[in-house]
Amino acid sequence: MRSEFQRDRDRIIHSTAFRRLEYKTQVFVNHEGDLFRTRLTHSLEVAQIGRGIARALRLNEDLVEAVALAHDLGHTPFGHAGQDALNECMRDYGGFEHNLQSLRTVDLLEERYAAFSGLNLCFETREGIVKHCSLENARKLGDLGERFLNRTQPSLEAQICNLADEIAYNNHDVDDGLRSGLLTLKQLEDVGLFARHVCDVRRAYPGLDGRRLIHETIRRMINALVCDLIETTAGNITRQSPKDLAEARQGPPLVAFSDELRAAQREMKLFLRTQLYQHYQVLRMTSKAQRIITDLFGAFIGDPRLLPPQYQLPADGDQPRSVADYIAGMTDRYAMKEHRRLFAVGEI
Repeated sequence: MRSEFQRDRDRIIHSTAFRRLEYKTQVFVNHEGDLFRTRLTHSLEVAQIGRGIARALRLNEDLVEAVALAHDLGHTPFGHAGQDALNECMRDYGGFEHNLQSLRTVDLLEERYAAFSGLNLCFETREGIVKHCSLENARKLGDLGERFLNRTQPSLEAQICNLADEIAYNNHDVDDGLRSGLLTLKQLEDVGLFARHVCDVRRAYPGLDGRRLIHETIRRMINALVCDLIETTAGNITRQSPKDLAEARQGPPLVAFSDELRAAQREMKLFLRTQLYQHYQVLRMTSKAQRIITDLFGAFIGDPRLLPPQYQLPADGDQPRSVADYIAGMTDRYAMKEHRRLFAVGEI
């Protein structure tokens, strides 16, 4: 009664790793406010945007949704700050990359079924999860790594998820940045994509301000990006006319923005990096997050007996990777709690 990709989506939704995303950082750490995006709400937003694009292009909506919901399952607590810290800790042990950790989660770490480890997802879903991969790591992935070695493209559905992810986090980081007070409308009015649409809103609704003005602007930005992506991609597919998936994998990606919107997205990403992600208040939390991850890793590597029993003495003998699995699976608040337990006097 379900297709293969519907089954994949359902297994992902019911997984432990998916539930943990509710308490993992997007930009703002979980305890900083209840209304900011988390990895869970971000994943849902990527799935919604991706599903709409897939439907317009008559591609497989269920596959897009499965990939979108799974793409961040391997993310550490504290967002990219946590990932960077854990990668540094694992530098001598093969490194850490959240896309590969997402794959490891669905292939191995989830323990739900009697007959197999992981979620037993389809090749296409697993392929879509791995957005980036070094050639060294690709060689270890078998068939899944061939596209990196041969420099071919993933499925069109995976390409959709990649750009739906970009649409979601750019626009919703703008929203969270404004909500937090770290960004202002005046700053954003110097960014082309935002300026164009906030002007449209003000012309249509003179005197509108506050959250309604922001929401009307952001939804127009998302709509413009989605429509441009659909139109550009449809044109690329018509011009290339691939007869099957194998042919679609050759050459450049078919799912793309127009040159104009790609440039507008780059401008917005640069603005967010300099004005939000590098804001001193965000960097203060980033510094704390990196210290927490580094301290936890050092403690567990130094004495694996401090780990929960299932992470001690892993079957493959790779203790550092087992430590990384444990830390990557933590939520923001659980990582902070574990840090207090290990380092704060009086905590148990």
